[in-house]
Amino acid sequence: MIAFPLPLIGFSAFSGTGKTTLLTRLLPLLKQQGFRVGAIKHAHHRFEIDHPHKDSYRLRKSGADQMLVASRNCIAMITEREDQQAEPELADLLKALDSSTLDLVLVEGFKREHFPKIELHRPSLGKKLLYPDDPNIIAIATDDRLSTTPCHIPVLDLNNPSEIIAFLISHFFQPDKQPVSAYPLQAQQRVQ
Repeated sequence: MIAFPLPLIGFSAFSGTGKTTLLTRLLPLLKQQGFRVGAIKHAHHRFEIDHPHKDSYRLRKSGADQMLVASRNCIAMITEREDQQAEPELADLLKALDSSTLDLVLVEGFKREHFPKIELHRPSLGKKLLYPDDPNIIAIATDDRLSTTPCHIPVLDLNNPSEIIAFLISHFFQPDKQPVSAYPLQAQQRVQ
């Protein structure tokens, strides 16, 4: 299990299930309730957040291994990786977050990593459930009936972000928004 001082919850599913769409619906609801939220997303493809003809791009392409771009509104760190073959590990990425400014971290992807996750499942896509093969799945959010209903983890409505938020808060936080002690073990024991 990944050690992190804050509640860490993943959203795992096959591509095309709607992970990003769900997170864009959850984040505003969490912010409205006063939570400070970090997010990490795994990309399966090469991506570029910097653009040619920008000074930061030119500096990075000229040889900077790490490029920090900052303004009064935003700070971005771009690190060139020598090992193009190895996928980044979630535990290493978490070190880049300032946990003192956050209450929880939402993670999209990293389904092979060991940390608490909600599986998103749309039976209409014809994909098999990741649960029960992944013991880190603590709930399933679906948009239809499951062919097999799990007996010891909750099934949530994928189209009801408020229900998913209520689950996250009851699972990971005490009423005063303090993380449940001994996270995540005690939190997992509370699930009926």
